[in-house]
Amino acid sequence: MPDPMKCAIFDMDGVLVDSHPIHMAAWRRFLEAHGRTVNQRDMEFVLEGRKREEMLEHFLGPVSPEQADSYGKEKDVLFREEAKSISTIAGVREMLDQLSAASVPMAVASCGGRGRVHQLLEQLNLRNYFEAVFTGNDVKDGKPDPSIFLAVAKQMNVLPSQAICFEDSVSGVTAAKSAGMKCLGIAEDGRQDALVQAGCDAVVPNFVSVSVSDLRKLF
Repeated sequence: MPDPMKCAIFDMDGVLVDSHPIHMAAWRRFLEAHGRTVNQRDMEFVLEGRKREEMLEHFLGPVSPEQADSYGKEKDVLFREEAKSISTIAGVREMLDQLSAASVPMAVASCGGRGRVHQLLEQLNLRNYFEAVFTGNDVKDGKPDPSIFLAVAKQMNVLPSQAICFEDSVSGVTAAKSAGMKCLGIAEDGRQDALVQAGCDAVVPNFVSVSVSDLRKLF
C-alpha cells in the first residue's frame, strides 16, 4: 500500500529548536533599545510565527524596507548573542532520523529571517535532513497565510494533502490547515487547547513519544 505521507514540514521556533525563550529575550532587548516597553501579552505575539516585518510594524509602526532590513540585522545580532546555548526540542532528532529512514522527504517552513533560520540549522547540525528550507524572505505573506506551505509542497512536488506539518502556534496551524495539510501541534506550556481549536489533527508535548507510524495514522 502506498505511503499516504509524502512530505514532512517543520516549523523552526518551538518545533525544531527550543528557541522561544531566546527569541523573546532578543526581541525584548531590541524593543527596549528602541524605547518600546513590552509586557507578557506583547511577548505572546512574538510566539505567533509572524514575519519579521509584521512584528516590527506591530511594535514600532510602519517601517520602510530599508528600516526593516536594518532592524532585522540588529535583532539577529542580539539573537546570536542569546543563542549560544540553544538546543533542539526533545525527541526531534530521533524523529528526523525515523523520517529519513522511512524515506519521507523533509522541509523547513519558518517565517523567521533567512539568516537566522540557516544559522540555527547549521549550528545544531540539522541542515542535512532537509531538502528545502523556506523562510520569511521567500514569501510575501507570512502565517496564518498558507503561502509558505503551498510553496514547499510545490518545491517538493507533492500534493498538500500528502504533507504533514509540525507547528506550535495558532497562526502556523491555521496556515497548515488552510493549505490542506495534516498538522501535528507541538505544545507543552498550556497552549494545547488553542492549537486544537485552530484545527490541528493532534497535539503532543514534544517528539519523544511520536513515531512515523503515529504520523501515518493521521492520514
